[in-house]
Amino acid sequence: MTVISFTSSSSLGLSELRGKHLHYSKFWNSGSKTSAAKKIKLSSRTGMLIAYNPAFLAGVASFVLYPQENIRILLLCSALTIHFFKRIFEVLFVHNYSGGMNFDVVLAISLSYFLSTATVTYAQYLAQGFPEPSVDLKYLGCLLFLIGISGNFYHHYLLSKIRSKGDKDYKIPKGGLFGLVICPHYLFEIVGFVGISLISQTLYAFSFTIGSALYLIGRSCATRRWYLSKFDHFPKNVKALIPFVL
Repeated sequence: MTVISFTSSSSLGLSELRGKHLHYSKFWNSGSKTSAAKKIKLSSRTGMLIAYNPAFLAGVASFVLYPQENIRILLLCSALTIHFFKRIFEVLFVHNYSGGMNFDVVLAISLSYFLSTATVTYAQYLAQGFPEPSVDLKYLGCLLFLIGISGNFYHHYLLSKIRSKGDKDYKIPKGGLFGLVICPHYLFEIVGFVGISLISQTLYAFSFTIGSALYLIGRSCATRRWYLSKFDHFPKNVKALIPFVL
């Protein structure tokens, strides 16, 4: 699962860089119109709820399935459950959607999140009883997780405010770190994943975080190219993900 998780996520990141996108958000209707017409379409809100709920339920179930014999597994299960609860909350009450999603993409995202959540908690369960790492990073991980989830929520809130209800036109986002990078919500998502991997300190958690980061790097670069193509006045100094760097 460590190899599968890293390989699949990083290959998706490369696909994003090459212009082959997962069909959600602003890329939901990219690609062949003929093949897209034959697929089952859902509203973005419905699709994202289907995508996130199984992972959230896996997080909740981990408290019942695995004895919480030490603080590390308790912190990990809590972080994952909070992470996906926040996502569901944002889908219901924060995000302002304008597009749709194909059911096959929803299924792939949902399965990926569910398997990742189930595997990282199971790996932690298996690690119980082994000697603790010589350098304990779980509390640093908690701090990074809280920074990541807070920054991600704040920038999602800013994104939700750039369009009025019923407005489906994209605009250049402003506020927060949007003046430096076009995807600060992805940056903070990566910070949150780094926090989760430091709480866990298992090989699978680190591979999942690295793979997810590579995917989000590819997605943010593709997003920046999209904004450059759509808006003639898009500021060239605004990077994709990391201020002044990438």
